[in-house]
Amino acid sequence: MNALDIIRSEHRSLSAVLHTLQVLARSARERRVAPDFALLRLIVDYLDSFHQRFHHPKEVGHLFKALRGRTGEAQGTLARLEREHAESDARLAVLRGAIDAAQSGACGLDELASVVEAYADFQWRHMRTEEDLIMPLAERELSSEDWQRIDTAFADDDDPDFGTARREEYRRLLASIAEHAPPPLLGSGGAGPYWQKPGR
Repeated sequence: MNALDIIRSEHRSLSAVLHTLQVLARSARERRVAPDFALLRLIVDYLDSFHQRFHHPKEVGHLFKALRGRTGEAQGTLARLEREHAESDARLAVLRGAIDAAQSGACGLDELASVVEAYADFQWRHMRTEEDLIMPLAERELSSEDWQRIDTAFADDDDPDFGTARREEYRRLLASIAEHAPPPLLGSGGAGPYWQKPGR
């Protein structure tokens, strides 16, 4: 699997988790019943560890870096995406805080659902920019030598930060979310890719 295939696969996993998060929050709001707060926190832990600490650094350190060296066409877009990577930390902290506040009664289920919707929409727009603009540009502009370096970096099984052991850790966390998510959510494969969501 090459680097772009890996990124697309990771986007699908992230999308499924985001969709699960949305449906849990929407269901709680509509039924006026407290959500599974432990599952919500497990999802936030996955988003933090996988999305923020694993997925984003690989994109910036390898794909974005190589593209900057080949063309000036997307400099503004790359800069915006990197700002959004940094902004994701703050948005995730807001989401975590909203979950804590909803459980303690400091905020209502409507507010929690609104925070979840804003976070998910932000992440889907970000991923769509990468797939619709950056990845096609990379396919046009990067050389075979560039791709060899990028693909090797993405597939480095011995890398302590991005290698096999770390990927297995994230797979176990995702499997735990799937195990606890009620059907037809992540556990039954019903989430689907983010670009197939209604209104997208």
